Amino acid sequence: VPGMIVAKSDADVHETASRFAEQARTSGMTVFARVDHRQGAMSRSMALLPNEVIIFGDPKSATPLIQCAPSIGIDMPMKALIWQDDDGQTWLGYNDPEWIAERHGVTDCPAVKPLQQAMQTLVKATLQE
Repeated sequence: VPGMIVAKSDADVHETASRFAEQARTSGMTVFARVDHRQGAMSRSMALLPNEVIIFGDPKSATPLIQCAPSIGIDMPMKALIWQDDDGQTWLGYNDPEWIAERHGVTDCPAVKPLQQAMQTLVKATLQE
């Protein structure tokens, strides 16, 4: 998917999502919500492979990005998607901050690199547990 960074996880969706949320909290971020799309589907008698979204962030990293372009607020806070594909593989993905900046016409925004690094660190810590 254009603009999305994706990594494989050896754990199942729920475990990967729990690890990610805990790593985000440990990193000083706020986890605003955890959305379980599969549970939502099942509540309407619909089938869906495991699929969860974690909405998280920190004003310290998001605000400088939004200051570059107020429209970036539509893409903040950050979101991570953890899902299982048809082969049973778990994936963790998120929107690349560089892609977000490009989408809003501020590719020169100095807040992009620090947020990219924070996301890489967060994903690496999640997948190493």
